[in-house]
Amino acid sequence: MAITIQHHLKGSIIGGLIAMVLAVPFIGLYTVSTDQGLVVQTRWSWVVWSGVMVLVGSLAVALLRDVLSARRAGRPNRAAGTKPKRDDALTAKLSKGFAIGITLFAITLPFMPFSDRYIMDVGTTVLIFVLLGMGLNVTVGLAGLLDLGFVAFYAIGAYSFAILSTTLGWGFWVCLPLSGLIAALFGALLSMPILRLRGDYLAIVTLGFGEITRIIILNWQSFTGGPAGISGIPRPSLFGLSFDRRPPEGLTSFHEVTGISFATEHRLMFLYLIALSLVLAAAWVIKRLRALPIGRAWEALREDEIACRSLGINPVASKVSAYAVGGMLGGFAGCFFAARQGFVSPESFTFMESALILAIVVLGGLGSQIGVVIAALFIVLLPEVGREFADFRMIVFGIAMIAIMVWRPGGLLSQRIPTIRLSSIKGEAA
Repeated sequence: MAITIQHHLKGSIIGGLIAMVLAVPFIGLYTVSTDQGLVVQTRWSWVVWSGVMVLVGSLAVALLRDVLSARRAGRPNRAAGTKPKRDDALTAKLSKGFAIGITLFAITLPFMPFSDRYIMDVGTTVLIFVLLGMGLNVTVGLAGLLDLGFVAFYAIGAYSFAILSTTLGWGFWVCLPLSGLIAALFGALLSMPILRLRGDYLAIVTLGFGEITRIIILNWQSFTGGPAGISGIPRPSLFGLSFDRRPPEGLTSFHEVTGISFATEHRLMFLYLIALSLVLAAAWVIKRLRALPIGRAWEALREDEIACRSLGINPVASKVSAYAVGGMLGGFAGCFFAARQGFVSPESFTFMESALILAIVVLGGLGSQIGVVIAALFIVLLPEVGREFADFRMIVFGIAMIAIMVWRPGGLLSQRIPTIRLSSIKGEAA
């Protein structure tokens, strides 16, 4: 035991020293604006505390893992791949209860007395990331195809609506399905040259696709506006009713028709309800797809591609459909994002967005829609706790990712309940 503690202590000290070195440029040095210009100041105490925290934390995690491993070794072994049915039933009940509760809360949120502009804006942002997480969850969580460039579909959907609306004058409800279909087409085209790639090679190619998309948007100024972006994107309307004080030509104002006094909160509530409708529709469609042969083919592809071929499942069709469905959801999210902002630019579609979306899927649990919702709430609401805390959100993200990988490698809701059981088939046959 003493040797184990000594070994862990040595590794923790090395990790603490590395953390102190890395903390110097991130939190040890900062700039302050003075009359003479920007002055670099230091916070060496923060650097020391970061090293101490990493040392203590890594040592505690290592010792806890040893304790848990010792307890598991003393338990009777269970057959590989078997789990008690009561655990599956409990997980299903808890997931269903949480889904019903969070849905009711989301529907009633705009009409609660404490709801204001800030809450509506944050809630809409959460729903956008939930929709993006659901799209990537189809590709990564269900089909097992790692994608580091999912932000490309997000950008394609946003620029599709921006270009179609500003050049052809098409509205949001016409461009919404078109943006999803265009993103799905690009997803299918992307999957064609990478059908034989796996693992790291697949991740590198998808990362390149995301960066190529951003560079094309940035440099094709005559079509995408380049760094200046595209402005003047029309807002969604409700059956021809605009929520602006002065509606565009051809539309009628909502407050004039209904007789309700004008308030900017009405437009925010309308955008929030649109995003909520898109999320609920996407969740229902994905749930139905999982019960169909295409959804089972995705999950089988994720587990073992060779076994899929031996069972007669076409892996090519499964991969193409997974990228197309995931890209379509990303395109829907991008179209709504452009309509909400009224302006799009390449700065909104960087690799950091892909990393955040992937973090949502990994933290929530691969294949779990409820996990995606929980992780999106965590990632979006975390910076809103306080401005000082928001400055360190990437450090918190890293700590959360490490903690999840140590204690629950599959995510918060890693347990995936099968859509069909062999026992039920035998019972029906009997």
